Amino acid sequence: MKTVVLNEKEILRICNRFAFQILENSTDSEIIHIVGIKEKGFEIAKLIENELKCISEKTILLRSIKINKNNPKDSVLSDLKSNEKIDMIFLIDDVLNTGKTLIYSLSFLLKFNFKSIKTLVLIDRNHKQFPVKVDYKGISLSTNISDNIKLLADNTKLKAVLF
Repeated sequence: MKTVVLNEKEILRICNRFAFQILENSTDSEIIHIVGIKEKGFEIAKLIENELKCISEKTILLRSIKINKNNPKDSVLSDLKSNEKIDMIFLIDDVLNTGKTLIYSLSFLLKFNFKSIKTLVLIDRNHKQFPVKVDYKGISLSTNISDNIKLLADNTKLKAVLF
C-alpha cells in the first residue's frame, strides 16, 4: 500500500521556506553554497536553488555529493572545488532515516574546513542511529523502521511516498 506523504505543491512550499531560511542565514555572504546528496537530495537542492534565485540577487552555487550507500567510507564523490573560499555550506538530503548518509557526507565535507555547515532534510523519520543533527526539516514523520519513504518523480512532478 502506497501513501503519498508530500505532494508536489507541499514539497515546493517546503523548498520555498528552506530558501528563505538559507537566505536569512547567509546575510554575511554574497555567495550561497548548497550541496545536494545525489540522487534525490540533489533534486531537492535544485528546487531550493530555483527558489533562492527568485528571492535573492546573491550568487547561488549548487554542488553535489554522491555516496555509495553500500560502502560509504570508500566512495564519496563531489564536484566541490578544494580551492574555493567558502564560509558556510548548506547540505541537503531528501529523507533522513538512520543518519548514515548524512554523517558520511558531513565527514567528507569536514576536509574542506568550512566555518559552518547547516543540514536540511525534506523528511525526518526519527530513526537516527548516528549522532547527526538536522538544522532544518520539512516535516517529521513517525514511521515503523520497516517502512520506506521514497521521493518519486511522476511526469517530472515530485512526491514523497510511504511504502
